[in-house]
Amino acid sequence: MRKAFIQLHISILLAGFTGVFGKLITLNEGLLVWYRMLISGLLLLMILGASKKLKAVSFQDFKRIAFSGFLLGLHWIFFYGSIKYSNISVGVVCFSLTGFFTAILAPVLNKKKFAISELLLSGLTLLGIALIFSFDSKYRTGITLGVISSLLVAFYTIANERLAHTFGSEVITVYQMIGGSMGLAVLMPVYLHFFPVDSMIPSVQDLVYLTMLSLFCTVVLYMLLTQALRKISAFTVNLSFNLEPVYTIALAIFIYKENRELTTPFYIGLGLIILSVVLQMAKVFVQNRKSQIVSIP
Repeated sequence: MRKAFIQLHISILLAGFTGVFGKLITLNEGLLVWYRMLISGLLLLMILGASKKLKAVSFQDFKRIAFSGFLLGLHWIFFYGSIKYSNISVGVVCFSLTGFFTAILAPVLNKKKFAISELLLSGLTLLGIALIFSFDSKYRTGITLGVISSLLVAFYTIANERLAHTFGSEVITVYQMIGGSMGLAVLMPVYLHFFPVDSMIPSVQDLVYLTMLSLFCTVVLYMLLTQALRKISAFTVNLSFNLEPVYTIALAIFIYKENRELTTPFYIGLGLIILSVVLQMAKVFVQNRKSQIVSIP
């Protein structure tokens, strides 16, 4: 369990840089995500091919994994859209609603009982988001996109939790990137019709940033995350990822001086979100410790 939590928090730290790259890359959110998934898929194919760890899957299994990758791609589009229509801090904080959506959706989709503690902790996060939502009307569009993004990633994580019990993390990640990029490629003509661009080719600088984003914040991140999901529930993973705003906001303040745009309600809301994470982590550790004590003969 300890190793799984270490893997989880390394992935959260890496995720903290995704918002910064989203701001640095000048491509619109649709092209950014498509290139990210395509480059990540190609990098994984080369890495797994060279190490002879690439495993074939049936067409039915590929469709299951590819669909979760498509959900991930849609999440990223709304996530980066949220950042570009508001700022990094607002975009990543909206991601914290994922725990709330997971607490509602996971019991329904997995046909299990609702956990009152998860709903209460998610309600604390929801209150934090409500405070942040009210702090400035000019960010409403970005916040709305961020909420949609968190709903999509809740579906993705629930699907990914099921896959993690059947397939290795490398298999899931490579086919998610390939399947996601294929799905987005089908949608891209429609997307570009409504959001036209002058050029679809990234600049040299954008290509460097995309490669760094793909390698560290995609390939390494999602392999660690998939391994962690074998020991940790989707709800705990999603709630723990509420710490991502802390890392990302610190980077945004350091690099872009975004603290000039943030007000007291924002920081109070962020404090409530962090409190919900701390309480959930304490709950998980207590439960795990009790189970270890009970299992001693």
